[in-house]
Amino acid sequence: MIKAVIFDVDGTLVDTVDLHAHAWQEAFQHFGHDVSFEKIRSQIGKGGDQLMPVFLSKEEVERRGKEIEKYRSDHFKRKYFPQARAFPMVRELFQHIRARGQTIALASSCKSYELDDYKKLAHIEDLVDAATTSDDADKSKPHPDIFHAVMKRLPVISPSDAMAVGDTPYDAEAAGKAGLRTIGVLCGGFPEEQLRAAGCIAICRDSEDLLRHYDSPPIASELK
Repeated sequence: MIKAVIFDVDGTLVDTVDLHAHAWQEAFQHFGHDVSFEKIRSQIGKGGDQLMPVFLSKEEVERRGKEIEKYRSDHFKRKYFPQARAFPMVRELFQHIRARGQTIALASSCKSYELDDYKKLAHIEDLVDAATTSDDADKSKPHPDIFHAVMKRLPVISPSDAMAVGDTPYDAEAAGKAGLRTIGVLCGGFPEEQLRAAGCIAICRDSEDLLRHYDSPPIASELK
């Protein structure tokens, strides 16, 4: 039986992928870089340290990366966070997992102050046993640092006793490098083929669908 379930947050528990893509696009524009929404959206799931080098030169990242990321963060919080919504049945899913005696952890590429807001948005503040963000890792997803960090906060649980849940291929890649299997969810907008290619062993539509199938095949068989 799986002892812990480790969730990504953006795009998995809260509907923010498009919002983050818009915020990044407008931040890049503010600093003189014209990058399409579609290209940026395909990179959401990575932290800024991994996203910016896709579109900016190494020199630009070193020179202005922190400034760009701060602008993006402030802009997102001011303009886009008020539009964010939790996906359906997140609290009920977490209650069901806890009722089975399983530990719940969060492993997100967001910043710690953003994670606090998301937990409130999804009404799960009292249901999370451990959490890590990009602040706890040298490199964000698709590097495994965030998952290594969260596993250190679950010291009696080995990677084989835990399952990750995420919406992007970067979640599955990072989890796999940390020895974790991943259930993919489609609510973040990444296609099933891309999630499976990254290593997801099962696919659900969203948190409500995961709750509905948590105790039945094929999900239940992966949680044993």
